[in-house]
Amino acid sequence: MKIWHISDTHSLHSQLTPPDGIDVVVHSGDASNSQNPYRNESELRDFLKWFSSLPIPQKIFTPGNHDTSLEKGLILKSEIESLGIIPLIESGVTINGINFFGTPWVPRYGEWAWMTKRETISRKWELIPDDTDVLITHGPPFSILDSTESSRHYYELVGCRALQKKVKKLDLSAHLFGHVHSVKDIRNSGTKTMHGLKTVFSNGSCCDDGKMDFVTSNGNIITLS
Repeated sequence: MKIWHISDTHSLHSQLTPPDGIDVVVHSGDASNSQNPYRNESELRDFLKWFSSLPIPQKIFTPGNHDTSLEKGLILKSEIESLGIIPLIESGVTINGINFFGTPWVPRYGEWAWMTKRETISRKWELIPDDTDVLITHGPPFSILDSTESSRHYYELVGCRALQKKVKKLDLSAHLFGHVHSVKDIRNSGTKTMHGLKTVFSNGSCCDDGKMDFVTSNGNIITLS
């Protein structure tokens, strides 16, 4: 199975080039941009129209904190499903024997969608089934493709420690996420493996911080045997 993983397109999806020979395309959130859910609705609908038109057999969408119109119910899961897209929001699907599970939650900062306290977010991760093969979250686990520049101009790791702990307990083939963009000389977009784990970690962010008017990555391709 070949998966095209994209994330954090922030309404710039039309700039992407769909690869050939893909079985499943996964978008792991922040398809839209505006914090205001009423302005966000038109952005997200435009993305969903594009996403549904891709010449790829299976399409999975797990939203992110910018996809506020979906969290507020201005766009319904049933509408997304009617477009031939599988919305995974604390839910899973099996495709060709591979179990996918998607959950959009990230540790809270500001007032965006699908945010909860960092101290209690582990409750969300406990909902991830043990037999998950491909995990889709909007945000990254701690210390994996999650570096950024702080307001004090030094590098820090901003991924979720509780998610890292959960992922280490699972026998995942792949963990797909975004949320933390690349910035300046820090490249988070891409894939990575960790010693002792078979998991391929993929940050599919397509936009860089400070360069939000064009895509800087066409996403990642993950091949599962």
